[in-house]
Amino acid sequence: MVTSIQDQAVQTFEIVKQEEIAAPIDIVFETILEQMGPLNSTPEKPMPMTLEAWPGGRWFRDLGNNAGHFWGVVQAIKPPSLLEICGPLFMSTPATSNLQYRLTEENGLTRVRFVHRAMGWIGDADRGVDAGWTDLMTRIRTAVQNKSAGR
Repeated sequence: MVTSIQDQAVQTFEIVKQEEIAAPIDIVFETILEQMGPLNSTPEKPMPMTLEAWPGGRWFRDLGNNAGHFWGVVQAIKPPSLLEICGPLFMSTPATSNLQYRLTEENGLTRVRFVHRAMGWIGDADRGVDAGWTDLMTRIRTAVQNKSAGR
């Protein structure tokens, strides 16, 4: 038997993004749910997820045949102004994250404040997620603009 003990401090990170989207708050919130759920993708490929949009609902990737990845649970939801998820997300380490989308609307302009906080044993590969969240915000903005153009 091999035993290895390493003393590591808890690591943390925080990503904060603020966006203004020229669309009603309900459309922006609906689009966030779609882009995090069935329309989720990476720059390389589609990555559809299931997001059960209620307190205690799961956010996960179903690969079929009882295989998949659990990303988190809906901690709080107040459509159309708040979505909060906590869980391991993409990390396969003893770490946890908290995601928050807070939305406010004024004169047809929706402000989105996105925060991702994580703590635990966070490897270097799991720290480079800012680009992924930037891509998601771009997809949300583009999808909202496409919906608005189609009205």
